[in-house]
Amino acid sequence: MSFVPDETVKVDALIVGSGPIGATYARKLVEAGKSVLMIDAGAMVSDPPGSHIKNSALYQRNLDLFSSVIRGHLNLISIPSNNQPVVTLDPGAFQFDMEEYAGFVHNNQNPEQSEHRHLEAAAVTYGVGGMATHWTCASPRHHPTVERSTLLTDEEWEALYTESEDLLSVTQDCFRHSVRHQLVEGLLADEYTELEAPYDVQPLPLAVTRREDDPRYVRWSGADTVLGPLATDDRDGRFDLRAEHICRRLGVSDDGSRVEFAEVEDLSCSHKMRVEAEQFIVAANAVGTPQLLWASGIRPEPLGRYLTEQPVAFCQIVLRHDTVSKLHEDERFAEAVAKHQVESPHDPVPIPRDDPEPNAWIPVSEERPWHCQIHRDAFHYGDIAPNVDTRLIVDLRWFGICKPRPENRVFFSERHHDIFGLPQPTFDFKLDHSEREQQHEMMKDMLRAAGALGGFLPGSEPQFVAPGLPLHFAGTIRMGDDPATSVADTNSKVWGFDNLYVGGNGLIPTGQASNPTPTSVAFAIKSSQSIIDGAG
Repeated sequence: MSFVPDETVKVDALIVGSGPIGATYARKLVEAGKSVLMIDAGAMVSDPPGSHIKNSALYQRNLDLFSSVIRGHLNLISIPSNNQPVVTLDPGAFQFDMEEYAGFVHNNQNPEQSEHRHLEAAAVTYGVGGMATHWTCASPRHHPTVERSTLLTDEEWEALYTESEDLLSVTQDCFRHSVRHQLVEGLLADEYTELEAPYDVQPLPLAVTRREDDPRYVRWSGADTVLGPLATDDRDGRFDLRAEHICRRLGVSDDGSRVEFAEVEDLSCSHKMRVEAEQFIVAANAVGTPQLLWASGIRPEPLGRYLTEQPVAFCQIVLRHDTVSKLHEDERFAEAVAKHQVESPHDPVPIPRDDPEPNAWIPVSEERPWHCQIHRDAFHYGDIAPNVDTRLIVDLRWFGICKPRPENRVFFSERHHDIFGLPQPTFDFKLDHSEREQQHEMMKDMLRAAGALGGFLPGSEPQFVAPGLPLHFAGTIRMGDDPATSVADTNSKVWGFDNLYVGGNGLIPTGQASNPTPTSVAFAIKSSQSIIDGAG
């Protein structure tokens, strides 16, 4: 289909994607005096733009209501088609010629997707702010030898992580005062006495601040946090954020060294734009970014390859009776418990109603190459029944590591298209033997932690979640120092181009168990500074 623009727009930089990575580029570039157009295929789902939906008082009062919100914002990327004939179908109903039929192709149904080499739960969010409208906000630094790339020096990592944490408002202090947090952290510390700082049991780093006007509530960080003033101030028109605008193709110069324009469509009214810019930045997640490059004819061999994800072991426990029933005997909690029992004498649980959730962490280490979150949060799995008192429930999530290998990949169809008409992504992924063995050891460790805390909640016994479910897949536009094995250089600039940059978790060239957002923001800080300095 030919693209005939209704309008030509000229800016210093076009940013495709409005999550924390795109927001980092926007803030840095606008503060340097550049004009920026940021687009997102999704709608405006929060106010201010890109803010975390869980900041609503309703979801903070009843956390489990938020699980359905998360599910409502996730779109599965690749759904294997069912090509089996339904023999009981009314013979007069519409039927395909089964000799030619390979499977449905509507709404990301994908006849090219193997059911056995699949990240079946991998999904994306279409909306201004992206995944940051509903993420957990867990924001640890990657381990310096197990997870972190050696492409940057230790000094660079320290400076970039410090700025990344500032942009995301990362802290370990927001939940320290919680009765449940202190209880859980103490029980785990008593169990894991062999662990030494900085890899011992500790509060989970979170992108969150506690509200000063009412400390019962917190403000979870979103893309608006990273945008800062830009979330409400367009800086005299130098920042333009447009929802429901999709980039369909990047137009490359004849010599292949530059992107000259982008074809952008306003999905709300079919208005078409030709966007001309000095710099083009694609930060549309680890699948959407290589997808747009592929659709634009930019197809280096490593594109989509070296795909990594995080196998996750999960369970939910009910805190031990003897632990909870004796809270009043612990001097740390006695005053809060006594006050609660006076105010709510008929409450069978001695934990105050407004007590914040536990958020504990055991970091990745060389001896324990998995990331451990011990907390209570809303996910699109692990719902709690309405008649269960969630003050007694603790979630355990152990995240494992997969090594980057070129055969693990996402590729893009020449025949089929996704929900927005771009080439349909297809996964080709599996664990190797050593990874399977390591995940078994990880499960054993989670069982140890669970036993120290309580008993399993029926229906949430220990299990491995579906591949792709943590939504931390990476590596598909990996950073490197060799164009043969990477898509972008250490400034996130695509090899062979003068003005094309990529951002997001897809850049991470190493296997990682910890949450990737602070690392991806760090890469975006480095990249945007290189653009500002003219060294990109």
